[in-house]
Amino acid sequence: MTTVLLVDDERLVLRSLEKTLLRAGFDVLTALDCKSGREVFAQNKGQVDIAILDLNMPGFDGLPKAGAGLDLLVDLKQQQASLPVVILTAYDEVNKARDAVSGGASAFFVKGREQGLVELIQKILGGQG
Repeated sequence: MTTVLLVDDERLVLRSLEKTLLRAGFDVLTALDCKSGREVFAQNKGQVDIAILDLNMPGFDGLPKAGAGLDLLVDLKQQQASLPVVILTAYDEVNKARDAVSGGASAFFVKGREQGLVELIQKILGGQG
């Protein structure tokens, strides 16, 4: 089974994406900010196949930060260089999301089309799962 780490500080978004991913047959670990995202990743070392990170959420200090997802991206990549990461973004943040891809993310995804996210994950993981 493919395990997805999903980190987003908006509970409704988190719940909606989690449901979609569970229905698609993924195992889902969730966190609400960078700090808990790092902790959940560490507790499940070697089991996370892909991480889905919100671009803007509380950073490691617990304070809201634009681009905090990029900090978590760097942190997770240091722990597991091969980890595919997708950055979740709002419509008006696509340029920042492109920066995320140049910073090591596999892709970015504009929130709102959950089924598209499932397809993107399957594509990144090469159909495994």
